[in-house]
Amino acid sequence: MPDRAARIDAFLGDAGWGGAVRAPLAGDASSRRYLRLARGADRAVLMDAPPATCGSQAPFLRMARHLRGLGLAAPECLASDDAAGLHLIEDLGDVVAAGAIASDPAIEREIYATATDILVTLQGAPCPAWAARYGPAEMAAAIRPAWEQYRGEGDPPSAGWRALEAALGALIAEHDMPTVLIHRDYHAENLVWRPECCGLARLGLLDFQDALAGHPAYDLASLLQDARRDVDPAIEDEMIARFAAARALDEDRLRAAYAVQATQRHLRILGIFARLARERGKPGYLRLVPRVWRDLMRNLDHPALASLRPMVTDLIPAPGAAP
Repeated sequence: MPDRAARIDAFLGDAGWGGAVRAPLAGDASSRRYLRLARGADRAVLMDAPPATCGSQAPFLRMARHLRGLGLAAPECLASDDAAGLHLIEDLGDVVAAGAIASDPAIEREIYATATDILVTLQGAPCPAWAARYGPAEMAAAIRPAWEQYRGEGDPPSAGWRALEAALGALIAEHDMPTVLIHRDYHAENLVWRPECCGLARLGLLDFQDALAGHPAYDLASLLQDARRDVDPAIEDEMIARFAAARALDEDRLRAAYAVQATQRHLRILGIFARLARERGKPGYLRLVPRVWRDLMRNLDHPALASLRPMVTDLIPAPGAAP
């Protein structure tokens, strides 16, 4: 819109980036839009997030400050107008971890080891008081899109679906652990590979505005059972063990909780991807559903989920099958 373009021009002018060359960046599943700015050798990113459609970006800025305080590579905010939904942020680079691995599969283990160690650092700090709880009740309720969007059913859900939500909530509670801060969308397309940096700074962190207080295994499952790419099973197994050792957790207990957390995440993602395809005109997400289904079934094979498996397979059709 002309008014929006003028407001962006004014914002960038006030920030000293008015003459910068602008290039669009690939967005995420949200309504935010990103522009990469070049001013000579300097680079920055404009986040264009109109409050009417995207809400306030204060959670993103708050989480970025928290991550940077832990020594992690989150973008610094260079200028901000939250009322307008315009934020000028540090450019961490343009090579996401998924793309880096596709170009050089030999670095997959190094990237996943670094990403796992970042979670250890993140979870080693006290969970901030501002982080809302993502506990058993909230997680069970969060799978409702699988009923409404993936199955295409209306509200209220059936008695069978309500029983599934209750059973899942009970399993999450049974395998709960002390709460930590979770990124909540931690995967290889939200990590920027920066091999020129050292230590944990080799991975820049993106898309963390939905951070909550949750289970230690949640982000680990998001990382290692990525809906967008296949992770080498040997690397997945090694990173679970690496994480357990670094956080001094009982590995068998962690693996059971990991399967439960991953199950919840996959059930939720089935619904979210269906909604993005149906309501946002993004059918490409449907191509990811078979991988999500495969990993869901793999988690349901864990003994901890034996009671849940028949409920899931009875209520949720495999990709391509009629509900």
